[in-house]
Amino acid sequence: KGPNFIFSLSFYLKVWSHNEYPLIPVGKLVLNRNPVNYFAEVEQLAFDPSNMPPGVEPSPDKMLQGRLFSYPDTHRHRLGANYLQLPVNCPFRARVANYQRDGPMCMGDNQAGAPNYYPNSFSAPETQPRCIESKFQVSPDVARYNSADDDNVTQVRSFYTQVLNEEERQRLCENMAGHMKGAQLFIQKRAVQNLMAVHPDYGNRVQTLLNKHNAENKKNAVRVYTQGGASAMAAASKM
Repeated sequence: KGPNFIFSLSFYLKVWSHNEYPLIPVGKLVLNRNPVNYFAEVEQLAFDPSNMPPGVEPSPDKMLQGRLFSYPDTHRHRLGANYLQLPVNCPFRARVANYQRDGPMCMGDNQAGAPNYYPNSFSAPETQPRCIESKFQVSPDVARYNSADDDNVTQVRSFYTQVLNEEERQRLCENMAGHMKGAQLFIQKRAVQNLMAVHPDYGNRVQTLLNKHNAENKKNAVRVYTQGGASAMAAASKM
């Protein structure tokens, strides 16, 4: 699947400690030239975490499950129903045989005259047992619930302390501070508190960099945007 496949695995596997979830080499993507046509080869790229080969399945993670649906739907809207036939997105060494067919801007015979309904009596694609997703049980009921008390730091702490090396940690902190330096001071404080919950070193590094930015920019006042005539002092006292 090319970039789609690499993107999916790197994004969803790299955040966990490799000691607990060792990476499994599955292929190699070689970047050996710049795009000849930027629109055709970059703007029309359709990254999609649902592009997985047999044997690789998505976890029940809520964010991932949402992306499995939203990414391809976005590409259909952005590029058209046959975006997977574009050269930059199509699998060159595999024959596509499914029931996602036809529509505007079809490129090629699109499985010729194969039936577009299932089941059928004309040797069209059948469900492949080896591609069926694994079953899993859940208990108790599956329902929406307030996730405000979820553990939102353990995975990030593992990523910071066990996955990143020293140079990568420094770049991460510099990037975080670079994006936060334009925010108001009380917003910076809240963000750093979240980073401190992940790891004190993480929060302290970002705070040190923010202090440097703020000193250079002489950022010593908080601008408060209020509604209904409330004073800036009264609004600030509630923060």
